[in-house]
Amino acid sequence: MKRFTYSYRCIALLMGLAFLLFGWNNCLAQNERLVFTPHWIPQAQFAGYYVAQDQGFYQEEGLDVDIQHSTANIASLDLLKQGKADVVSTFMLDAIGQRASGVPLVNIGQLSQHSALLMVTKKKSGIDSPQKLHNKKLGIWSSGFEDVPLAFMQEHGIRMDLVRILQTVNLFLVDGVDALLVMYYNEYDQINNCGIDENELNTFFFSDYNLDIPEDGLYCLEDSLNSKGDAYAGFLKATLKGWEYANQHREYAIDLVIGEMNKAHLPNNRVHQRWMLEKVLEMMNPGEKKVKKGELLKTDFVRAMEVFEMAKGTQGHQTFEFEQFYKSPKGK
Repeated sequence: MKRFTYSYRCIALLMGLAFLLFGWNNCLAQNERLVFTPHWIPQAQFAGYYVAQDQGFYQEEGLDVDIQHSTANIASLDLLKQGKADVVSTFMLDAIGQRASGVPLVNIGQLSQHSALLMVTKKKSGIDSPQKLHNKKLGIWSSGFEDVPLAFMQEHGIRMDLVRILQTVNLFLVDGVDALLVMYYNEYDQINNCGIDENELNTFFFSDYNLDIPEDGLYCLEDSLNSKGDAYAGFLKATLKGWEYANQHREYAIDLVIGEMNKAHLPNNRVHQRWMLEKVLEMMNPGEKKVKKGELLKTDFVRAMEVFEMAKGTQGHQTFEFEQFYKSPKGK
């Protein structure tokens, strides 16, 4: 009798182990891996993604998300085209340029709803109107972002000499350029932190000149969306949840940002990252636009296409419609 009891116990134990292993493997099978590449180094501009990962929002959607940042030398869109990233963030105008050149990418979520791009000049320069920018030197990032400034120049009938810079504001500080292209949530605050107060600056917010082109969006390749639509729908849902949580728990979100910057061995300033998070969240708010968070408004796309054509021209570029460019992923 004892032998039978022992045998039953062994069988029960083996069945239990088999059940656990089956359940574990089944769980792993449900966690689809996605590599997400933001379009810049770790900073508060990407706080919502860190929060979504830390809070387990991606896991709740059955995803194993690996966040791999781009750098000044490696663009997120290049990693997407090379198949090294499944989903990336980038500016809408940059994505339009890629699509126009034949890359079959699609927008699956529009995080930014407004432009944070502006030019600044020092008040002592006397450059306080678009016309006074004519023939002046504009410091602009070597990584791009020239579409909006070029459209601005064309609409105002001015020309400027573009001086390429990598990422610092130093050339502007020492009067090496007359004007500098900056992000309101980033370099503008850096200039203030370097000792030039807001009341010493003239600002040219492009959003005040009918150039309020939304910026940060989420992109993947069309074939990937067709084959992994559920995964992308889950990624967008969890990301929006992460940003909402970051909005409600800002100091916690900044803690995560500082942690990511430390892991990347980047210098950081908590006050600056707090400013950045605040302004990024403002840009994500649709305001009076009749669009939900995370969605792309058709009229914004149309205006972006106009700006792209003004800056680049249409020669040698493929034309495409809103429905081809923006495809909100539909989950089960």
